[in-house]
Amino acid sequence: MEIIKNYIDGTLVEPKSGAYLDNFNPATGQVYSQIPDSAEEDVNDAVKAAKLAYPSWSKTAKETRSEILAKIAMLIEKNLDRLALAESMDNGKPVSLAKQVDIPRAATNFNFFATAILHYASESHAMENGVINYTLREPIGVAGCISPWNLPLYLFTWKIAPALAAGNTVVAKPSEVTPMTAFLLSELCIEAGLPAGVLNIVHGLGNKVGAAITTHPDIPMISFTGGTATGAQIAKEAAPMFKKLSLELGGKNPNIIFADCDFEKMLQVTLKSSFSNQGEICLCGSRIFIEKPLYEKFKTAFVEATEKLKVGNPQSGDSDLGAIVSEEHMDKILSYIELAKEEGGSILAGGNRVSLSGEQEKGWYLEPTIIEGLGHECRTNQEEIFGPVVTLIPFDSEEEVIEMANSTKYGLSSTIWTKDLNTAHRVAENLHVGIAWINCWLLRDLRTPFGGTKSSGVGREGGFEALHFFTEPKNVCIKY
Repeated sequence: MEIIKNYIDGTLVEPKSGAYLDNFNPATGQVYSQIPDSAEEDVNDAVKAAKLAYPSWSKTAKETRSEILAKIAMLIEKNLDRLALAESMDNGKPVSLAKQVDIPRAATNFNFFATAILHYASESHAMENGVINYTLREPIGVAGCISPWNLPLYLFTWKIAPALAAGNTVVAKPSEVTPMTAFLLSELCIEAGLPAGVLNIVHGLGNKVGAAITTHPDIPMISFTGGTATGAQIAKEAAPMFKKLSLELGGKNPNIIFADCDFEKMLQVTLKSSFSNQGEICLCGSRIFIEKPLYEKFKTAFVEATEKLKVGNPQSGDSDLGAIVSEEHMDKILSYIELAKEEGGSILAGGNRVSLSGEQEKGWYLEPTIIEGLGHECRTNQEEIFGPVVTLIPFDSEEEVIEMANSTKYGLSSTIWTKDLNTAHRVAENLHVGIAWINCWLLRDLRTPFGGTKSSGVGREGGFEALHFFTEPKNVCIKY
């Protein structure tokens, strides 16, 4: 059984308490490793190390920082198979998905910001009578980075890479549900020669480690991805301390399908946007709105295609869906399926737990589920389920679907399917979301701002937006 360790001041160390938590393999439902049950004293050690490393790292030439980050990216690529298997075992996702998406994207995150920092520029503003203003963008100090369990290494590196590239040091907490690839990243950072204290990774529970990072007086900025309720608690605690906050939170994303769409392309992508990663992606389109002339055709084809998806061993190459990340989360998803029935919904496909044989007999598997017959304002269509569950809702007009799509407290992403350019632009403009994909889904240019509106978060990640967050602007005014 592997024992995960914290990464503090360049060294892999045990938690001060000596206590550990069980880490489960979702595919088998069995404990397969131990995670540090860290607490405030471990965070204090990490912050101390980060503070000591900050003066040197912040003054390190950007070219040198770039080279180190690029080396980490190279090591991630070199260890693709090992990291993908670890991600699959920890999260339950198909190992094929981790190899195609999660681990390559983690390497890309480091490569992208290693390059971006070399091209990061500030503004200047000339005035009359021999006056010029220019803006310095300087690193801030110790960044607190807290990441979720659904795309563990992918989203962990999405925060760490820009923070380090900008010259900050980091105290990071991966999800206690999926800690393994963050632990393996610690080893790669040591191999890459990242100076001691520049990155510190403290494992443990949110109410211990996450809370200690959020409230620590020497951490002036927090980047968090996770649930909206947790984000609200972080904001409540951090705001009186005037910390910079970037919060990427929940979603209840609309997938809007007009009758004139490219049907086959739409159907293929909608399967992915509904059920990829067992629906455990904040960008999944969980509410599918279909224009009425296309409704029956879509329903028939979508149900048929969904029923062909294979739920199975994540390490099997032919599994389309793997295991749900935890038993607790599986039970939550099942409770929403029961709620949908109580609210008058009809189950068109799925709705049940899947029982496998052999080592996977006690694993946490669910059928991809399609529900129809629910009003857009019911709880099933308003609350984030975060699983392989979608609802079908017909609509008559553009105005009607925009109103229904905007009716939730969330505003993260949306997908629009139409061949009409005018419709596409009008709908995208009127949706209250941070991202509008037209005739595609999860097509990401890392230069673009990423984030949501309303209860889906505060701030933006990605590209120079991320480097803006992890730096402080200073105006310098000169009269000559």
